[in-house]
Amino acid sequence: MRLKRVFISTLLFFIFINTTYFWEGQLGFFAFPLFLILVIAYIGLFIAFIGQFYLVIKEKFSNTFRLLTVSLLITVMVLTYFKPNGLIDFDKFQGKDILIAQREGAANCMTTIKLKDNFTFKERSVCFGVTEIKGDYRFQNDTIYFDNVETGRNKDKYYEFAVIKPSKYDKEKKQFELVRFKSLKDTIGHELWITKNELNKLKNKKPTR
Repeated sequence: MRLKRVFISTLLFFIFINTTYFWEGQLGFFAFPLFLILVIAYIGLFIAFIGQFYLVIKEKFSNTFRLLTVSLLITVMVLTYFKPNGLIDFDKFQGKDILIAQREGAANCMTTIKLKDNFTFKERSVCFGVTEIKGDYRFQNDTIYFDNVETGRNKDKYYEFAVIKPSKYDKEKKQFELVRFKSLKDTIGHELWITKNELNKLKNKKPTR
């Protein structure tokens, strides 16, 4: 009975890890304690592996199901170690990244926004938890406007628009920032440093919705 629980627990852990893309951003601050639980679960799997491997040797490899369980355990642990976010990068299926901008804040908090070639965007913030904001964007002259924004657990009003400017920290003017504004009355804005910009590829393309 215990062997079956180890086998099922290992499968559930593997499924959980490989579906984080779909649920992690909805947890907000609950993502951090869940991360700790997953770390503890990973350690538990390692302990279970040692115990089951010992029994495999003791039984002289005669228990087929135990052999299968041990193989599953080591496979899941190795894959999780090298691919902690899952085997499949589901973000690639949401469209090609046209613009990527990010900024690191206090306590190593990181905010990253990606504009896709299908005129959707996704913002991901990692700071004692994980939050995601999704929506659409459109161009009007040199301004990027954000529409149909889904803020999730973040109840703050999202930015209305953004512009691209040369970085005020780069004297040579080779680096650019994506500066976002809450409204026309917002004269300060919030800048993210652009790491990829291929917006010129969308010159002759229009949103399909």
